[in-house]
Amino acid sequence: MSVFPGFGPDAETHELTTGDGVTMRVVVQGHGPDVVFIPGGDATADAYSQQFDRLSDSYRCISYDPRGAGATVSPPPPWTMADYGRDCAAMIDAFCGGSAVVSGLSLGGLVTQATAIAFPERVRMAIPMGTAAYIDGFTRDWMQAEIDLRREGIALPEYFLAPHYAVYAFPAKALADPTLWAQVKESYTARFRDRDPKDTIEQWQACLDFDCREALKTCPVPFRVIGFSEDVQTPPAMCRQVADLAPDGRFHELAGLGHVSIVRHAPDAVAVVLREILAEISAPTRV
Repeated sequence: MSVFPGFGPDAETHELTTGDGVTMRVVVQGHGPDVVFIPGGDATADAYSQQFDRLSDSYRCISYDPRGAGATVSPPPPWTMADYGRDCAAMIDAFCGGSAVVSGLSLGGLVTQATAIAFPERVRMAIPMGTAAYIDGFTRDWMQAEIDLRREGIALPEYFLAPHYAVYAFPAKALADPTLWAQVKESYTARFRDRDPKDTIEQWQACLDFDCREALKTCPVPFRVIGFSEDVQTPPAMCRQVADLAPDGRFHELAGLGHVSIVRHAPDAVAVVLREILAEISAPTRV
């Protein structure tokens, strides 16, 4: 089993080299207004394959492997959220004619905010999911502990990977489903077993260093923020703050979903809300 469900046969894979010396793997599927999906920490473009399947009939869905994950090659770390934002802006210029809707989950949600703040002319609408304007409280302590563990050279045993990380990703009712748990157990074991700890450290540190609370107050981009009621990593209150700070911000909370329910658990429920939000955008179809 692959770590993420695979893309459909009509998905196209491209390569983009930016002026910052980053060579990114980019995946494109569908026709219509451009929607860029930014992966979360430790994830690749493939994390959005199920959303591509559900949205590419009406939208041109685009995603890419970010620095520190997948096939993308980048200058050595440290990386900042500003670096990730420039990568996204370069991708929008190369594949979307300089303007697109931008959405991302977790780290991708922070990159969505960073891109909208630094390059508002390139972001028609920002849809960050499972996000925060600043990471604090339990989430900060947990992420710092994960970083420090790796810096000390400690590796979790393979048998502990899925039971450890799944509880941060899915709600209890989802994990009680034997079929879903079997899929998650296999995919999460492979995902975290094969990760370079240095890449995880640098991605997660960039998240902890990010604070856009003041910058959001003057960002002109429309923000439609999605939170999940059972999200342990980024509780709904953290997501709501992003919508409250943005001048044109609205918050959508999805009941019964966890931080990564977008993959395998409830991709349909997420796609429905994304369609409702994207319906606000009117644009000529790209062919």
